[in-house]
Amino acid sequence: MNNIFPYLKKPFVFLYKDFINESSYKFAFITQFLGMFLSILSLYFLSKLVGDSASPHLKQYGGNYLSFLLIGLALISYVQVSLRSFSTCIRSAQTLGTLEAMLVTQTTIPTIIISSSLYSFVITSLRIVAYLLLGALAFDLDINDANYLGAMLILTLTVFSCSSIGILSASFIMVFKKGDPLNWIFSGLSWLLSGVYYPVSILPDWLQSLSYFLPVTHSLEGMRLALLQGYSLEDLLPSIIPLIVFSAVMIPFSLWIFKYAVKIAKINGSLTQY
Repeated sequence: MNNIFPYLKKPFVFLYKDFINESSYKFAFITQFLGMFLSILSLYFLSKLVGDSASPHLKQYGGNYLSFLLIGLALISYVQVSLRSFSTCIRSAQTLGTLEAMLVTQTTIPTIIISSSLYSFVITSLRIVAYLLLGALAFDLDINDANYLGAMLILTLTVFSCSSIGILSASFIMVFKKGDPLNWIFSGLSWLLSGVYYPVSILPDWLQSLSYFLPVTHSLEGMRLALLQGYSLEDLLPSIIPLIVFSAVMIPFSLWIFKYAVKIAKINGSLTQY
C-alpha cells in the first residue's frame, strides 16, 4: 500500500484543488442537482408523448422508452466529459499560465492529463448515480435485475475509449489554440448515430454500418442490456470487445500525439499562449 500511495498523491491533490475551486461557487454547485430533476421530468413527459409507439423498436431493452432514454443520456454525459475535460483543462492552464510550470516538474504528462480532469469525472459520476436513483425512485426506472459489474466494466471502457479522442482534442488545442474539429465531429456523430435518443436499428442500413465504428454505439448497447436486461458478461462480449480494441489502439496513440504536441508548442514558444 505504501508503494501505491506516492502515485495517488498527485491525482488527489489535483482533485482536492478542483473541489475547493468548484464548491466555492455554492449556488452553482447546488443548483446543478436541481437542474437534473427538471431534466428528468422533461424526459418523463417526452416518454408520455411517445407512448407505446416506440415499444416494438425497444423490445430488446424492455420496451420502456423512459428507461432507454435515461440510460442513454446518463452515459452520453460521461462521453461529453471524456471529450471536453482534457482540452478544457489545457485551455485553462494555458490561460492562467500554469501549464508550463506543471510540465517542468517531475510530474509525467499522463499524470497531468488524467489528474487535471479527475474532478470532472468524479462529479459526473455523482450526478449519474443521483440521476439513476431519481429515475428508479420517482419515474419507474427498473434496474433491480441489472448486471452492475458488466455496467461498470462498460463504463470504464467507455471512459478510456472516449478519453483518447479527448486527449487528441487537447493536443489540437495545444498546437492550434482555437478550434476543436475532432471534438465536435466525434460528438456530433455520436449523438446522431450511436442511439442516444433512438435505437440504432431505426437508422438506414448504411448509417447503421457507420455507427458501429463509433465506440459510443457499443457503450450504449452494452449499458442498456446490462442495466435493463441483466445480460451476463458473456452476453455483453459483442459490446465489450470493440471497446477494448478501440481503447488499446487509441489510448497509446493519443498520449504519443499529446507528447508530440507539447514538443511542437515548446519549439514554437507558444506553450503558455492561448
